[in-house]
Amino acid sequence: MSFPMTPAEARVDLSAIRDNVALLRGHAPGAETMVAVKADGYGHGLVACGRASLEGGATRLGAAYVREALELRAAGITAPILAWIIPPGEPLEKAIEQDVELSAAIPALVDEIAEAAGRAGRAARVHLKADTGLSRGGAAPADWSALVDRAMARQADGTVEVVGLWSHFACADIPGHPSIEAQLTAFDDALAVAEKAGAGGSHVIRHIANSAAALTLPQARHDMIRTGIAAYGLSPVPELGDFGLRPAMTLVARIALAKRVPAGSGVSYGHLYVTDSETTLGLVPLGYADGILRHATNQAEVLAGGRRRRIAGRVCMDQFMIDMGDDPLAEGDEVILFGDGSRGEPTAQEWADSLGTITHEIVTRIGSRVPRVYR
Repeated sequence: MSFPMTPAEARVDLSAIRDNVALLRGHAPGAETMVAVKADGYGHGLVACGRASLEGGATRLGAAYVREALELRAAGITAPILAWIIPPGEPLEKAIEQDVELSAAIPALVDEIAEAAGRAGRAARVHLKADTGLSRGGAAPADWSALVDRAMARQADGTVEVVGLWSHFACADIPGHPSIEAQLTAFDDALAVAEKAGAGGSHVIRHIANSAAALTLPQARHDMIRTGIAAYGLSPVPELGDFGLRPAMTLVARIALAKRVPAGSGVSYGHLYVTDSETTLGLVPLGYADGILRHATNQAEVLAGGRRRRIAGRVCMDQFMIDMGDDPLAEGDEVILFGDGSRGEPTAQEWADSLGTITHEIVTRIGSRVPRVYR
């Protein structure tokens, strides 16, 4: 397949996303599958990845913010969408009109959603979130009953419909971590409280399993799995392997300048790299403004001229250098920063390992001036 000539581009294989979603669905037969497409589809593209996920068998999509959910609706996507971070001032009335499901963790937000539903003239579909041990979003155990009671009161007046009960793991990506069983127990307790208050029934979806839990914790799958990073082909538990997932993104750039320099040449800011012999340097037109971590200086590798090359010197805002030695290099030659590894290029996992981070950060940081090109 031919691609347009651009300084750099993120090539996204939508068939990989479809296949990954289908694979994940196979781990939870009988359960629904939600794919998180927040953060611009983990850097892969919000709308394109939403569509590919649904084509792969996902039944729902997940968004961090209402504005992401509304963008999906504006693109014509009609599948159920949940938005789960609701700061003050969100366009709740518009979200309810567009049938966006909303998460709530405090009674005041339930009331705010209910008031917006009254203005919209229809009941808001709400998921109640329990904090089972992550200590982030969600109602703490001491506050859970009050949240459920408020939601049920609003359901009785017709402004709210409780359609989900959920939570999120802290350490599902650490096999055997004691918090996993503790959170499952806490979630069961929260479900029992909610069901006793009347927030049960077959239409209420119970969900706690993220990508790691979907792949490794059958007891956590409940009525729905929520897949994030795994849908994009990156392992949520790298030490256990790739689970058969296929990375969807390949990040490429084209050499903007190739030149010979003598031995002893300091390269880039601070001269943190100095050539030990006469050599050819190549300028790669990507930098930290595009999401290439500055920590990649003298650390991360790329594929150029059929071989791996380490970034030579400081990563700059718009560019970095590679040292080709005496190998040929010309303007326009392609460099692969990371991909699925099939051509010998580094993977996003290798970049994450070398930089002391996770693949989520590697792919979501790729900036907006790098076009996404879809297969």
